[in-house]
Amino acid sequence: MSKINQDRLVQHFVDLVKINSESGNEKAIAEVLAEQLAEMGFRVEKLPVTAEVSNGFNLYANLPGDLEGSILLSSHMDTVAPGNDIEPVIENGIIRSAGNTILGGDDKSGIAAIMEAVRSIKEQGLKHKTIELAFTVHEEGGLHGSKQFDMSHVESKNCIVLDSGGPIGTIITVAPGQQNIKVNITGRPAHAGLAPEEGINALTVAADAISNMKLSRIDEETTANIGVVKGGQATNIVMPDLFIDAEARSTNDNKLADQVEHMVKTFEAAAEKHGAEIEIISTRAYNAFQMDDNDPLVEEVKAAFAEAGVAGKTMPTGGGSDANIFSEKGIRTVNLSTGMAKVHTTEEYIAIDDMAGITKFMHTYLTR
Repeated sequence: MSKINQDRLVQHFVDLVKINSESGNEKAIAEVLAEQLAEMGFRVEKLPVTAEVSNGFNLYANLPGDLEGSILLSSHMDTVAPGNDIEPVIENGIIRSAGNTILGGDDKSGIAAIMEAVRSIKEQGLKHKTIELAFTVHEEGGLHGSKQFDMSHVESKNCIVLDSGGPIGTIITVAPGQQNIKVNITGRPAHAGLAPEEGINALTVAADAISNMKLSRIDEETTANIGVVKGGQATNIVMPDLFIDAEARSTNDNKLADQVEHMVKTFEAAAEKHGAEIEIISTRAYNAFQMDDNDPLVEEVKAAFAEAGVAGKTMPTGGGSDANIFSEKGIRTVNLSTGMAKVHTTEEYIAIDDMAGITKFMHTYLTR
C-alpha cells in the first residue's frame, strides 16, 4: 500500500484554499506553488498569459524520473466566486467551508494530491516516472489558462487531469464540446403608458424565441441553456435592447451543430416576426474528447487504481475541463475524480478519505 502523510496532505490543502484565487486573480497562489515546487526539486517555469486572462501565470514544472515513461499531471489554480477569505472547517472527516463561500476543492484538492504524492515518493527514496506539471489559471468560465498554455515545454504524450467529482476511481473518458451563443436583440423604445404600441419590446422577442426553443436536456449526449439575460431601462419604457448569453453542449459534434443551428434560427425567426434587429455571435468554447476504454492510458490508470485497492470505472461527463484542451492539443488525456462534492456552491465539501484515496492512487501510478 502506498504510504502518504495524510496530516500534511490536509494541512497543505487547507493552506491552499485560504489563498484568494478567484478566476483572473491567481498571482498569489501561483507564486506560492512555484516556490513550493522548486523546494521539492522541480524545475519550474512561469508561463505568461494575457492580462485579460489573469494577473498571474500558468505553471509548468518538471521532475526527471528513474522509471521509464513520463506523465503530464494537471489541476487548475483558480476558483469560482464566492471564493475569497475561505474559512475551511474540518468535522467528522469532512472538510467544508464555513458556509458563506465555496471551499475551493475544485481544484485545489487536485493540486494537494499531486504534491503530497510526490513529497511522499521523494521522502521514501522511491523511483518514479518523469513528472511534468501543468497548473493553470482561469479554468472556470472558459478554460482560458489551458488554451494559452505553452505546450512547447511538454514532453509527455499522456496527461492525467485531476478535476472531477464522484467516487474515487472515476475515470472521465468522454466529455462534451461547447458552443457559446451571444445574442443582442434591438427593438424600439416607446413610452409604456402613452404609446406602447409604437415600441418593439426586445423581451417579447426573446420570450417568443425561447418558448419555441429546445433547451435543457435534449438527449443523453446534448444539453442547451440560456444562462444570462440582461436588458431594460425603466418600467415606463418598452424594452429596446436585450442581451442573451447561451450555450449548447454535446459529445456528438453533429448533434452540437444541429442544436446550435436550431437555436440561432429560432432567435432569427422571432426577431423577424416582431420586426426587431438581431446580432448573433456563435463561437466554439472547446471541443469534445473521447478515449476508448481499452486505450493504454486508461488501462494503466485502471491498473494503478486496482493496485491501490480501488476499482477504476470509466464514465462520461457533461462538463468541460482542461482535459478537453489538452486532448485537443494532441495529448491523450483522462480526467479523474478527487472526491470533490457540491462544487460551485457554498455547500461544497470533500472527505479526507477521498483526498487520501486519490493521493495514494497518484503515488502508486507514479512509482509503478
